[in-house]
Amino acid sequence: MDVPVVRLRPSSGWAALRLSELWRYRELIGFLAWRDIKVRYKQTVLGGAWAIIQPLFTMIVFSVFFGRLAKVPSNGLPYPLFSLCALIPWQFFSTALAQTSNSVVTEKQLVTKVYFPRLAVPLSSTLSSLVDLLVSFALLLAMMAWYRVMPGPAVILLPALVILALLSSLAVGLWLSALNVRYRDFRYTVPFLIQFWLFATPVAYPSSLVPERWRVLYALNPMATVVEGFRWALLDGPGPAPSMVVASSLAVAVTLVAGLYYFRRTEKLLADLV
Repeated sequence: MDVPVVRLRPSSGWAALRLSELWRYRELIGFLAWRDIKVRYKQTVLGGAWAIIQPLFTMIVFSVFFGRLAKVPSNGLPYPLFSLCALIPWQFFSTALAQTSNSVVTEKQLVTKVYFPRLAVPLSSTLSSLVDLLVSFALLLAMMAWYRVMPGPAVILLPALVILALLSSLAVGLWLSALNVRYRDFRYTVPFLIQFWLFATPVAYPSSLVPERWRVLYALNPMATVVEGFRWALLDGPGPAPSMVVASSLAVAVTLVAGLYYFRRTEKLLADLV
């Protein structure tokens, strides 16, 4: 029986993406994602409850300081529900981005020993965060039942918003994971980036407070579209403008394609630098 031989040669210039290779290694991607999930919840005191505790306590803090003290408007909705509906997708995005940005360094033992498409590492880290989203979504449904708020017809678009958030975290995470291998101090910028991005996203406030002159730049933030879309789909609030959806989608597409090419270009150096 002939054994197939794979010859590995360093690429020059802009390397081909070879995304079809990821499909052949889909079982590895699934295994890495499942392993990340088990490691995250194994030998923990509260286990999956952390996915609920974090947005719950953040909602309480936001409700006290922004809802009661600062009197931030909430589109006619109860402020706790208004903020929680944004915190659920935001927590998914921030967790996925933090894990993806450090994924290659975390998997250095695997990267330096066997061959597989290195894109599988950041992709599996992003996918594993979907479990946290499902767990925390139960809290949001309970809050909606408590306030007797029913979702609108746009709820059918909720999976598309989740995909947009997932692709956003993957797009930025690809850049950060490759840069983190080459320049180790990049990992210290990730918490600052996430914190800054939080306040640039309408999580604690409605997007209507953004001045008109900043709307074009604001539309390039995909998480602004995701957050406004969640409130539109689940709370029947005002939805994001079509131009905002188009601008955010294009920003994600450009960042993702450029990130894929940059990651592939850096891939040949990962085993030596990690």
